[in-house]
Amino acid sequence: MFIGSLQTSPDTSVAGAFPNPSNVTGENYTNINNSINLLKGLVNSGIFTGGVIFFTVIFGLLVGYALAQMQFRGKGFVFGMMLLVQMIPFQLLLIPLYVMIVRDYGLADTYLGMILPFAINSTAVFVFRQYFLQLPSTLFEAARIDGASELRILWQIAIPLVKPAIVTAVLLTFIGPWNEFLWPFLVTKDQAIQPLAVSLANYISNVSATASNPFGAILAGACVLAAPAVALFIFFQRQFISTNIGSSVKG
Repeated sequence: MFIGSLQTSPDTSVAGAFPNPSNVTGENYTNINNSINLLKGLVNSGIFTGGVIFFTVIFGLLVGYALAQMQFRGKGFVFGMMLLVQMIPFQLLLIPLYVMIVRDYGLADTYLGMILPFAINSTAVFVFRQYFLQLPSTLFEAARIDGASELRILWQIAIPLVKPAIVTAVLLTFIGPWNEFLWPFLVTKDQAIQPLAVSLANYISNVSATASNPFGAILAGACVLAAPAVALFIFFQRQFISTNIGSSVKG
């Protein structure tokens, strides 16, 4: 994809998978940027994805902790319903969500309208619950005996011990909204707030046919869209695979 984005003329043969100095140019990035403003699209994608991650982590920690370490009536039913939600395709919820967000709440062409349907991620809740279940219950019981509230226990004891879970939830959540096309496309008509995935799709549908090298321009936009995700996974690779929380009970 990266090599194709640098080609002056498209080469779809096997040889096109290898760099050719005589067929290298950076104009594809300039052309796609002039058409859809890559920086603005990246900022919009960052706001959309950042908002989703923020709410996912906050609600995921609260719900995951409650399901793992607190006792209340109906806890098993709540956990079962959470698992059931994972079996429902998001596409089945598009129409009622669209009516609620756009008509009832009036949040069309807003960042909040894009973020709300993804604010709670059942997968993240499940990840946090499983990590909290691994923590020794004696830690929480001792804190309760000392008079600490549940929120204080969560903030000062539980969260520092499940940092790998937070990184895992962030990485798992990031990919979804960052690449999301259908929902932002439905609720946004203003190009000024559309994420890069939507802008790139609009370019493919409406503008690419008139470009001198649409193949290279599309691949250039795809490289820009993929670069933050690749960088994030590389940067957090060690934290992502870390599951060592046994040190919390040493001594």
